[in-house]
Amino acid sequence: MIGLFSVVVAKFLNTLRFNDFIYVIGNSRYLKIYSKDQKFIDQFDSVLFINLSVSLSIFTYFAYSTFVSPLNFELVSFLKLLFAVSTIIIIKTLLERLIGSLFEIDSMIDDYLFQKTTFKNYSGLLFFMANLFLLYTKYSAEIVLIIAFTMVCIINFVGFLISYKSYQKSINPNFFYFILYLCALEIGPYILLYKVIREYNV
Repeated sequence: MIGLFSVVVAKFLNTLRFNDFIYVIGNSRYLKIYSKDQKFIDQFDSVLFINLSVSLSIFTYFAYSTFVSPLNFELVSFLKLLFAVSTIIIIKTLLERLIGSLFEIDSMIDDYLFQKTTFKNYSGLLFFMANLFLLYTKYSAEIVLIIAFTMVCIINFVGFLISYKSYQKSINPNFFYFILYLCALEIGPYILLYKVIREYNV
C-alpha cells in the first residue's frame, strides 16, 4: 500500500512528468527535458524513492526466503532491512556527489546521478509489480523473482549504456578509474547489503 500510494502521489504531483517517466526506456525525452530542472532534493524522485525502498526490501525478503533460507515475516526484521536498503542507497548517492565536488565535476555527476536515479526508480515500479504477484497470486515465487530480477538488470544495463555513451569521451582516457569506481560504488554497496542480511539472519 505504501508503494502504491507513493506512485499515485508521484503522478499527482506531476502527471506530465510521470507519463514521460513511464516511457523512459527507449525514449530519451524524459532524460533530456527533466535533467535541466533537477534539484539536490527532487520532490518527484523522492516520492518514487519511497516506493523503490519499500518494494526492493519486500523483493529482497522474498528472494532471500526463496533461494537462501526460509523466513517467517517479522515486522521488526523487515523494518531493519528497509532501513539498511534506504541508508545504503542514500549514502551511496551522497558519496558520489561528494566525489563530484572534490574533483570539480559537479555538472557531470549531477547529470549522471539523475540518469541513475531515473532507472532505479523505474526498477522500483517493476519490483512493485513483482511483489503483487509474490503476495497475491499463486505463481511460482522462483519464476517471478527470476523474471523480475532479469528485467531490472536489463533496464539498469540500458541506463548504464546511456550514461557510458553520454560520457564516453571523459571515461575512455580514465578507464582504470572508471573500473575502480564501478567496483567501489556500484558493486560494493550491494555486496555489503547482502552480507548484512546474511549476518543478521545468522
